[in-house]
Amino acid sequence: PRLLLCDAAGRSALGAEALADVTTVDLETATPAWVELPASNPDPRALGLTACHLAYVIYTSGSTGTPKGAKNEHRAIINRLIWMQKAYALNATDVVLQKTPFGFDVSAWEFFWTLLEGATLVLAPPAAHKDPDALVKVILGQRITTAHFVPSMLVSFMDTTGADRCTSLQRLVCSGEALPASVAHKVRRVLPLTGLHNLYGPTEAAIDVTAWNCSDDFDGPVIPIGRPIANTRVYLLDGHGGPVPFGAVGELYIGG
Repeated sequence: PRLLLCDAAGRSALGAEALADVTTVDLETATPAWVELPASNPDPRALGLTACHLAYVIYTSGSTGTPKGAKNEHRAIINRLIWMQKAYALNATDVVLQKTPFGFDVSAWEFFWTLLEGATLVLAPPAAHKDPDALVKVILGQRITTAHFVPSMLVSFMDTTGADRCTSLQRLVCSGEALPASVAHKVRRVLPLTGLHNLYGPTEAAIDVTAWNCSDDFDGPVIPIGRPIANTRVYLLDGHGGPVPFGAVGELYIGG
């Protein structure tokens, strides 16, 4: 470990040689910064905090190619997490794989949804999100029940030896790219008992705004992005801001 918290008994049990190359904090003699902090959470009202204050900022280039900070408020991410729990019902027996780099918005639900529901969070080894063999290994070894994939990586994962043995997976969540129906059908063949969920949304809108549960009988070329999540509205509008007719092409507007 890079840092070890210990008391006198632990220090004695490990011995000086084992501790020689480890940074230690002796809990009985040190005076850490948190000693003066209150044991309970501060009252947000006393601090003037509201649900409209920022929860996080994630930098994204989006479609412009110019990096910009996407600001998300507490009410937005809380709405997103509450919806996700109602939709997919995580519980304390679940094991969620955290493999998305924290500079990307999916990492927010990997961290917060898991810990809010008392589930187990397993951190993937560095760069494992790009290595399907490493992902198979960690999913098998840690009995992962929930994981996220962008569709292109899901293809590589499904083609990897051992993917068919990852039967602990109860939920596969996809987003970030269009999900081809052929990929969804392959997941159904390789892992027939695993739920596959296609989500869509920009970073600016607290990760995802629409969702679709993939079924065996869908026969279109691309899996739909689905319907709006809780407290969210989507509109398909023309260049004048008016609704387009059914089947016509328009731009997607998000509200809520």
